[in-house]
Amino acid sequence: MLNIFSLANGRLFQEEIESLEELSKFQPIWVDLESPTLEEKRWIKQYYGLSIPEDAMDEDIEESARFYQEDNGELHIRSDFLVADESDPRTVRVAFILNQHNAELKSKGVLFSIHDEDVPVFRLLRMRARRAPGLIEDAKEVLLKLFDADAEYSADTLEDIYVDLEKVSRRVLAGNMTDALAGEVLASIARHEDLNGRIRRNMMDTRRALSFMMRSKMLNAEQFEEARQIHRDIDSLDSHTAFLFDKINFLMDATVGFININQNKIIKIFSVASVALLPPTLVASIYGMNMKFPELEFLGSWSYPYVVAMMTASALVPMWYFYKRGWLT
Repeated sequence: MLNIFSLANGRLFQEEIESLEELSKFQPIWVDLESPTLEEKRWIKQYYGLSIPEDAMDEDIEESARFYQEDNGELHIRSDFLVADESDPRTVRVAFILNQHNAELKSKGVLFSIHDEDVPVFRLLRMRARRAPGLIEDAKEVLLKLFDADAEYSADTLEDIYVDLEKVSRRVLAGNMTDALAGEVLASIARHEDLNGRIRRNMMDTRRALSFMMRSKMLNAEQFEEARQIHRDIDSLDSHTAFLFDKINFLMDATVGFININQNKIIKIFSVASVALLPPTLVASIYGMNMKFPELEFLGSWSYPYVVAMMTASALVPMWYFYKRGWLT
């Protein structure tokens, strides 16, 4: 899918391109390619003279090669954007190519973005740019606003994690933790820990991209200050992610502790039962031996009830003692 974005009256307007001829009708500042076909890549090369690298979307590219500038002035940035899907949280690799000046097209700069799937941050920026005139002025502003929206999207996701962990905390600290409930809590905590880690990694990647833009001297004074502000916003999120990691570890330890308590209760039942049944077993062993002169022979037919009474009493006395000590509750 090939979408172009052009400015009109200070607002960003989107057009979906389905042929090479349609490209000549617009002067965009942003060209977005989502899962581009070979034909769409050929259109970009013919009209803009831009060759999209074959490894633009590779995940195993070296970290040091994700930010660089060509001899012709093109800036290449590969950055990850968060997708906080509840069922499948992940990051999406986006390749940016900033053509800062194109004399043939009389353009001050065009930003090209290539990615395999739609990104929530892109939708958020498109919605804002349509509603807020003057938000974006050139291609570099588009890139800065994308990173700004990415930081805000990550902050919103952290707030959602806060809310979800509060619900988990109430379930854990309410007591009566069953094994089934503990399994649900551990699964929820694991999902939040994974999402929190992805946010922290995503913020690190965005921070590196902003630092590259600031070092490349491509930004004017106002844009440079905006990049510094975004950088500070990202730094402020580090303390939140660290706090969430601590809270997740606490809830994990508390849940595991309740599981151990439940297991100890089961073990205690077996321990009490084995100790209580030890005296009856001893009585049965003594009076069940085949002796030449049985000591209970004088009781006659009452010998068997006598032994049963002895076994019952030897079992009830330890149980009564355990009950008084509170070990059976």
